Amino acid sequence: MSEQNVGLPVVYADDQLAVVNKPAGLMVHDSKLARGETDFAADRLREQFGRPIFLVHRLDRATSGCLLLAFDRDTASALGRSLMAEHFRKDYLAVCRGWPEPPEGVIDHALDGGPGKPVKKPAITEYRTLATTEVDWPSQQFPSSRYALLCCSPRTGRFRQIRRHLKHVHHHLVGDTSHGDGRHNLAFRMRGVHRMLLHAWRLEFPHPADGARREVVAPPDAEFGKALALLGLPAP
Repeated sequence: MSEQNVGLPVVYADDQLAVVNKPAGLMVHDSKLARGETDFAADRLREQFGRPIFLVHRLDRATSGCLLLAFDRDTASALGRSLMAEHFRKDYLAVCRGWPEPPEGVIDHALDGGPGKPVKKPAITEYRTLATTEVDWPSQQFPSSRYALLCCSPRTGRFRQIRRHLKHVHHHLVGDTSHGDGRHNLAFRMRGVHRMLLHAWRLEFPHPADGARREVVAPPDAEFGKALALLGLPAP
């Protein structure tokens, strides 16, 4: 079976919607950023479920984790309205360089919409440090390197928001080749970790059928787990 025919792990499903655990490195759908790609999560999911699917939100190609989809337009529209009204809670696991101080807080820093969209809009990310570590990996003039495992909860949905917010506070996301720190990225690649360490871990949202909140958790993949093990950090 080719990789393009492999289904995505389903962490929740009912007659109206589903949440799958998207792997890192898989684009959600075709776009100007695809650059000749032919393998997309949307195509795999249509084949996997054997019915039309409507993506409620997106994840960056390099980000893994909870991806919510609906099976009909009405459900997709209702979920979209809840998302815009900030009735969703999205918790991401992130490994960053350094130890954030304070260990939990809010990053409130306006962001533009990405290439070709220069207008800045409000962007807010809550973060909480789950664990910290110091390892004997030399970095610049220092004999060791410090890292932290964070839970990041974006209140808004701007382009690459968590990645850019962590850069803004000088705690770059490990493995981020666009906004990260190349020296730290290389340290992880040398130890066999080649993915960006951002994972959409938990998703909470009101179900359109009854308004009751659903909470869904997607476990991180083996390579994310390998990174945590290298750092001696506990898996959440």
